[in-house]
Amino acid sequence: MRLAHTVAQVRAAEAELAGQPLMDRAVAGLAATCARLLTRRRGRVYGSRVLVLAGSGDNGGDALFAGARLARRGAAVTAVLLSPERAHQGGLAALRATGSQVTTDQEVGLADFRRADLILDGIVGIGGSGGLRPAAEPYAREPRRGVLVAVDLPSGVDADTGEVGGTALRADLTVTFGTHKPGLLIDPGAEYAGPVQLVPIGLRPPAAPVEALQHAELAALLPRPGAESDKYRRGVVGVLAGSERYPGAALLVVAGALHGGAGAIRYQGRPAEEVVRRHPEVLLTTGRVQSWVVGPGSGDDTAEALDDALASEVPVLVDADALTELARRGPRELAGRRAPTLLTPHAGEAARLLGGGVTADQVAAARLRHARALADRYGATVLLKGSTTVVARPDGTARVNSTGTAWLATAGSGDVLAGLAGALLAAGLPPFDAAPAAAYLHGLAGRLAAGEPQGAPISASELAAALPAAWRDVAQGGQAVPRKGLGD
Repeated sequence: MRLAHTVAQVRAAEAELAGQPLMDRAVAGLAATCARLLTRRRGRVYGSRVLVLAGSGDNGGDALFAGARLARRGAAVTAVLLSPERAHQGGLAALRATGSQVTTDQEVGLADFRRADLILDGIVGIGGSGGLRPAAEPYAREPRRGVLVAVDLPSGVDADTGEVGGTALRADLTVTFGTHKPGLLIDPGAEYAGPVQLVPIGLRPPAAPVEALQHAELAALLPRPGAESDKYRRGVVGVLAGSERYPGAALLVVAGALHGGAGAIRYQGRPAEEVVRRHPEVLLTTGRVQSWVVGPGSGDDTAEALDDALASEVPVLVDADALTELARRGPRELAGRRAPTLLTPHAGEAARLLGGGVTADQVAAARLRHARALADRYGATVLLKGSTTVVARPDGTARVNSTGTAWLATAGSGDVLAGLAGALLAAGLPPFDAAPAAAYLHGLAGRLAAGEPQGAPISASELAAALPAAWRDVAQGGQAVPRKGLGD
């Protein structure tokens, strides 16, 4: 499990350890990582060109101290001070003691930026807000040939949210200290961070407000049939999806549920003949279900379908057309509902649900903030789809997922996710477990179907067919798609 803590939590945890050599531990880990990168790229540290971009405070100090360690191993280090009057004096003294060059000349800095083998971004730390200041902006636009390592966080990325309020530096690798920060796990910040390497420094922060499941945690969540299991014990999913105009939505929801572990599926919708022709396992009779999936492609039947689902006393997943109908009705529609509700919007649907002039672009730029707002507004668990899937519940805790691939941007992908999540709900997982588990499997299946790391186009049907392989990979503790990154 990757745990991510806010800036305030990190500061409080650091204060509890006052007097301990936290910076020394951070710098040692940072310098060791940089040395490995240089050795991997050039065969040795000696003779490498290293540029330190140093801002104010401890973040700049970490970069300067790490630069000094690399200089003592024979690297040619130059430090550019972006805030010379507030530079970390200890780090500056350590670097100067190695005979390294220190300058405030930005033309010199930009020239070195272009030719350095390794660049340390120590401009702005976790306490910064907004984009880069004017003096640092040119570095975000300048071409480079070397690898850029962000110190704790890429400069210009909000540590708590992943928002990028202006210009930011794009790292090839981020070395973060003590704990992950939410902004490293959530786009757009995660995109700027690249692979993230955590350096433990002894922090003992409280419970994390943001988590990211990994294979081990997901394997523990996945339901497994026992000797006494039958289709009802495994979970029956009710599907209110599809229409004469959109029969494919029904087929894909059912495929996601079938390959997602459902014991049985009861389908209630118009293209019933098409559904049972493609999936003869489907039940067309009414009867007991353990969850409902409502909305994908439901068209003119949406209002009635949503009424029927919400009137039940089982978990309900609301997606697509049903989200549009729910946005029209407002959050009071869910008031008093005792059974769990899971909303699965994309950015545009989330904007409609939030109202008040919120746009899809605003939701995508501040995913964590809007997912939390939506969960609070409707009193439901929210799975906000996108490049980073964010799952939030009304108390503000969140889980994020980034197993996916850009090849998942294909028609019907969300329908498969809805069916998969509905199956996990029917198996008894609470929404805050079912939603991130579904997102994880869905993303991994997309990568498997696309044949990553190279990748190729996939269809939603191929995605659904890859779900059992993704499930097996998680259950067996494997890693079917190799992770390629500087931080591995």
